[in-house]
Amino acid sequence: MTSIVRAEAATATETGAEAGAVPGQFRTGPSGASAAAPAPLAPRAKLLPALAAVYRAQLSRARVARIPLLFVATFQSIGIMVLMRGVVDGGSEARAVVAGSSVLVVAFVALNLLAQYFGQLRASGGLDHYATLPVPPAAVVLGAAGAYASFTVPGTIVTAVTGSVLFQLPMTHLWVLVAVVPLSGAALAGLGAALGLLAPRQELATLLGQLGMSAALLLGVLPADRLPQPVGWARDLLPSTYGVEALARSFDAHPDWPVIALDLAVCAVVGVLSLAAATWAYRRAAVR
Repeated sequence: MTSIVRAEAATATETGAEAGAVPGQFRTGPSGASAAAPAPLAPRAKLLPALAAVYRAQLSRARVARIPLLFVATFQSIGIMVLMRGVVDGGSEARAVVAGSSVLVVAFVALNLLAQYFGQLRASGGLDHYATLPVPPAAVVLGAAGAYASFTVPGTIVTAVTGSVLFQLPMTHLWVLVAVVPLSGAALAGLGAALGLLAPRQELATLLGQLGMSAALLLGVLPADRLPQPVGWARDLLPSTYGVEALARSFDAHPDWPVIALDLAVCAVVGVLSLAAATWAYRRAAVR
């Protein structure tokens, strides 16, 4: 019996020597490549498909949680217009109140809530999940910003129509909202995302979002000619100001369309800059 075992062991040793096997070494195939070599990684996703995927995911995630807050933002803006109705009778001041209250809905969702969301995402380690995905950082920021800004469309339309009826303003050119909402939403969402990503603590991100919405309330709803000069300069720095100005001018009997187009162009440039800043803030926060 012992001789049989020794013969089998010798045969196995000879077979391994003929095959060139070395203990602790991987076997190679006919091509000479290691059988344990890692498979190549999948190519990085392109911007537009990744943006669409993040947008759909954020839209479905935030639908249940954000719709009640959208009602709050709408009722808040309508309540402000009702209060201002006792102070403002009409003219340019009424146009400023309606336009500022309409864009305030965008500021509440796109700036305030997005700052809180990214602040919470950073504090809870949720950015690590996005950092492991093969998607560009711009797709994460733009997808989340677009999803949050999309919730502002119904509330902004309801507020603008209600304000036009309340202050007896013409609604002929309310189609300007088609440009005002996405451009103002992009500018404010980029600012909100940057504030949430750069804030060192979640509580500070919430505070910055609230302060940003308060600035949009005070500087956007109040007529510009009644503000002190230093406050007027701060109003010019607010991203939503140019969307408010464009919407307010559309209530004129004969709107100055070149000036409205200029306001929208400035709002678009500010939106691009704020979203670029948010993308940089995302990269900075993801690697920490």
